[in-house]
This record gives sequence, C-alpha cells and structure tokens, in this order.
Amino acid sequence: MFPDHARRYLIPLVILCGVAAVAWFSHEDSNEDPAKAGSSSLVARVDRVVDGDTAKAWVNGKDEYVRYIGIDTPESVKEDTPVECYGKQASEFNARLLAREPRVKLVFDKERRDRYGRLLAYVYSGPTLLQAELLKRGYATTLEVPPNTSRAAQFRRFEDEAKEAGRGLWSAC
Repeated sequence: MFPDHARRYLIPLVILCGVAAVAWFSHEDSNEDPAKAGSSSLVARVDRVVDGDTAKAWVNGKDEYVRYIGIDTPESVKEDTPVECYGKQASEFNARLLAREPRVKLVFDKERRDRYGRLLAYVYSGPTLLQAELLKRGYATTLEVPPNTSRAAQFRRFEDEAKEAGRGLWSAC
C-alpha cells in the first residue's frame, strides 16, 4: 500500500499525531480552574462577544467571561450606562476578529482574575493579538491595571499611532 521509504515515516507520524491530539483534548477538557492553573496560557472556544474588550468563552469545561488585559473600549452594554461614542463599532470589530476562528489562545499575566471574577488575558485569534488590533485601528484605549502591565509600553505605542493618524474613535469622538 505504501512504498518502503514512506512506511518508515508513517508510524512515527501517526504516533506524533495521536500524542498531540491527546494532549490537546485532555488540556481543554480539564476541570482545573484556569485562575489556578500552572500554565501561563490555554486554548478556549469563544461562545459570544460581550463588547469590545470582553468575550464569553468555553474554558476547561466552564463558560467564562474573558476581559482583555491592557485595553478599554467605549461602553456598549454596561447596565445603567448609555452607549458611548464608538462603543458599538468596537464591539462589532471585536466580533469580526473573533468570527475568523472560534478557538482563541488566552495568555495570562500576573493576575488571572479581576475583582468581578472574569479571566484576564491577552487574547490571540490565530497569530493576531486582539488587543493590538483594537488599539491600532482606534477601537480601544490603553488601560494599565497593575500588576498586569507586561505589554503596557507596546500598547501605548499602538494607541499613540492610532491617535496621531486619527483612526477610529480618535476622529469620531
């Protein structure tokens, strides 16, 4: 069925794929609380977008709110708060970014949860860091909340570039 030269690579390849699949699925289905997990990142499946800087995701068998570290977007769904300038656009842009790939990588900083119990993470859709895209295109401003500030300088540069170019909320609001 397979030539001899291909057969010697087939078995190691099948074993490698099997090991990778077991590692992937056992990690995602773990019941360990992500706020206490030893790993600095994990994969989650996005259920829905809440607004420009928050999504709801299936994380280790639980539905979790994930708050994006380091940015703030105008309010669009906060109770007893009017929709702010560019809030709806920020939420829609976040939804478009997340629609490309339902699985995201959550990378943690120093604290894993905020005072409201939300997971705090840098959120990647494929190779794209969502916070960077939201800042660069003028949908977000920086928000430094110590001790989760490892990317604050980088985020300030993205915000400054968007502000200088008049992108997004910097020209609309």
